[in-house]
Amino acid sequence: MLPKILTSKTKHFPRFRIHRKWLSSSTNELIIEEKNSVGLITLNRPKALNALTLSMIHSMHPKLTEWQQDKHPVKLVLVKGAGGKAYCSGGDIRAITEERGGSMQKQFFRDEYHLDHLIGNLKIPYVALLNGIVMGGGVGISVHGKYRVCTAGTMFAMPETGIGLVPDVGGAYFLPRLNGSLGIFLGLTGHRLKGRDCLHAGIATHAVDDAALADLEKELTHCPEDHDTILTEFTEKSTFDKDKEFSLASKLKVIDEIFSAPSVEEIVTRLDGEGSEFSGKTLKTLKRASPSSLKVAFRQISEGKKLKTLGECLNMEHRLVTRCCENDDFYEGVRALLIDRDNKPKWNPATLQGVSEELVDSYFKPLAPEYELNLK
Repeated sequence: MLPKILTSKTKHFPRFRIHRKWLSSSTNELIIEEKNSVGLITLNRPKALNALTLSMIHSMHPKLTEWQQDKHPVKLVLVKGAGGKAYCSGGDIRAITEERGGSMQKQFFRDEYHLDHLIGNLKIPYVALLNGIVMGGGVGISVHGKYRVCTAGTMFAMPETGIGLVPDVGGAYFLPRLNGSLGIFLGLTGHRLKGRDCLHAGIATHAVDDAALADLEKELTHCPEDHDTILTEFTEKSTFDKDKEFSLASKLKVIDEIFSAPSVEEIVTRLDGEGSEFSGKTLKTLKRASPSSLKVAFRQISEGKKLKTLGECLNMEHRLVTRCCENDDFYEGVRALLIDRDNKPKWNPATLQGVSEELVDSYFKPLAPEYELNLK
């Protein structure tokens, strides 16, 4: 169902001015509207937790490109998820893994990264309303935008190592730029951040109460040029978890001491020796993940810290994901966690010790020139 369009009878706030008639178009998976000077995109697959499909990517990219043109009336982009449970739960992994090495699989990652890069370099403000689950591909179409607004229901995670993949969609860029060793902790473990924790961690830039989401959207739509002030005001008024400290606050010192280690093997050794309940749970999480993914992701995030641009990081990640799609662990992880759901993946190699440096190196080698991403 398309959102209701304001009529002349709609009550306007005094500060607001109508700049443009409302225009809308929709597909089954995406609703695109122009409201005054705001481009509104609604991810519209609520039954699939708004998982990102290739057709959604192909709708978003040209529209964002159009909107950022100098003479276009749209001056701000607002993105949200339908259904109230998820902003975007990630890429449509089942569809991606249906045909191993197929053209759709290759095109999905390539075009997804182009979209992430566009969002990260968009000439007009991009506001992502993180109203629910934000994982994998959903992180890519949110965290690189200028504004990310969390709610009490926001749940962020990068759980890719648990399915034999790596924390891609620009994880190599934003994860090592979080404070201390928090980013590599999140990237290796898939630890979930909920609600205001996303603001504390730096994933979100602003916060809004669930009950005020509609009002925030209305104010941004009517007065997009005041977006900074509006987002700040709603954040200051938000009350959810306001008096709670960051849930990882008491663990940050341990995280820094352990996840600053020079290798995954040393991280495991330090976790085992630290002895706390937190370290024990973290160690169990790592032992469930793909050993290959852990070692590749560790180097990915470490290298990403040295790279200067999002484009350079996405170029590297495109190589890594291409190699993940050529190897067994990705398909085995999807089988075990998403299809058969026996939660008993048979990783190959099965241990960290079995993952040679030569194997890790192979993920990072350049692709054939015609397959390189070549983003700036």
